[in-house]
Amino acid sequence: MSRRPTLEFLKTEAASGLILVVAAAAAIIAANSPLADRYVAFVAHPLTIQIGAFHETKPVLKWVKEGLMAIFFFVVGLEIKYEILRGELSNPRRLALPVLGALGGMIAPALVYLAFNMGPGGAPHGWATPTATDIAFALAALAVAGPKLPPSLRVFLLTLAIADDLGAVALIGILFTSQINIWALGAAVSALALMALMGRWKNAPYLFYAVLFAIVWGFTLESGINTSLAGVAAAMTVPIGARRHGQAGVLADFMRSLHPYVAYLILPLFAFVAAGFSFKGLSIGQLFGPIPLGVALGLFVGKQIGVFGLSALAIGLKLARKPTGARWAELYGVSLLCGVGFTMSLFIGGLAFPPGDTAAQAGVRLGVVAGSLLSTLVGMAVLAACQRARDEEPAET
Repeated sequence: MSRRPTLEFLKTEAASGLILVVAAAAAIIAANSPLADRYVAFVAHPLTIQIGAFHETKPVLKWVKEGLMAIFFFVVGLEIKYEILRGELSNPRRLALPVLGALGGMIAPALVYLAFNMGPGGAPHGWATPTATDIAFALAALAVAGPKLPPSLRVFLLTLAIADDLGAVALIGILFTSQINIWALGAAVSALALMALMGRWKNAPYLFYAVLFAIVWGFTLESGINTSLAGVAAAMTVPIGARRHGQAGVLADFMRSLHPYVAYLILPLFAFVAAGFSFKGLSIGQLFGPIPLGVALGLFVGKQIGVFGLSALAIGLKLARKPTGARWAELYGVSLLCGVGFTMSLFIGGLAFPPGDTAAQAGVRLGVVAGSLLSTLVGMAVLAACQRARDEEPAET
């Protein structure tokens, strides 16, 4: 796994981004069509899971967010661990630019959101909503608009999005954990310790990891802590080394086997159940209310200012290097694509506002879709222009 499935990962993310577009569009169409009642009934349909003493009844949307998305965060955690130990995050010189870009890309959108929500009628507690970047959407847009642009731009975007995800997971843990069941949390930590110990057993059946992960997830759900943290924490216990010389590592096996299911099934399903909102009853005032405006402009304006601004400052101060072979306009285009928040922003926005606050939830979804769409279209236009400029340059002899 010297080079790891970086290219495989990029290809899968790019392809899944296109599927996410279709899933989100289908959700919005369904929510505003004669099928609206069926769509709402499906999303709100209660499902009961009972295994021994474990008994929970939640609507489909909740199970997708708290159940299936834990697997997504497990894969994100695997990617973060690999990058820290063997990949881009292990090299301080390469790490500086995307991490600083990610930091700017979290601070500036939050400030833009707060600028619209500190006054009357605002909702300042939703400031974390526009701070995330959707890896799949952003990579898909980059692959379509600039397929021949320097590969360093893709690695920069991927690394920045991973650092951004790490920050988003931290925000979820800090902001959206209220009451904690200490006994359930202790049981989850004990199961995590068993997973870590199992890493010493080179030939441990993968089924054992799956069972322990399910136990960690179940106790975390009962503890009151968001299950996204369970996914990332469990990923940190998976050994990166190979079982036998010449074989792929355990972490690589999990990445390769789980990532397609996450990219092509879990994330599209989440997009379908989370993105749908009805325009019915929305007034012009609500469309341009503080929540949708704060989220949309946080993603579209805040992200590009934060990512490009802090990246340019770091390069100018020689704290970091510009991606190899990349030009300033191309770096700006990638910074625009960082405003594609979509799945992560929908996830955080869904946590920031009560499920019963339908107006706020609709505002979040409208803002996320609008901000992500603007970032995608403008970012792709800039990168396509950069691609044309390169294509029109005379070939070197």
